[in-house]
Amino acid sequence: MPVNKKHDEFHTLDMTTGWEVPAGYPVGIQQKIISGGLDEENRRGTRTRLLRFAPGVYTTAPFSHEYWEEVYLVSGDLIVGNDANGEGGKSFPPNTYACRPPHAPHGPFKSVNGCLLLEMHYFDPV
Repeated sequence: MPVNKKHDEFHTLDMTTGWEVPAGYPVGIQQKIISGGLDEENRRGTRTRLLRFAPGVYTTAPFSHEYWEEVYLVSGDLIVGNDANGEGGKSFPPNTYACRPPHAPHGPFKSVNGCLLLEMHYFDPV
């Protein structure tokens, strides 16, 4: 399958619109799809998205999914491995990166002051 992204030269993103809460995430975590699309049911496609956490928001259980995921912490703080009450875990600063294969458990996540992540998701083969 060819990559499902269009040729898109440098342009300023509108950071005030196009945000939505992803399925299964708490209010206060929002995504903005900036390229492509992921068809999880048919296990194909690629997408690039921004994911932002409002201050103090956290998830309560680890995630696992069928696709590859690359994550870059652009700004703010991200805590990985907190408990269901948002306590504990390890804090990471900006310029932190992760690459996860399918089915790798990760999280839960929390941000004390809020954060912005750049994520790329794709199925193998791309």
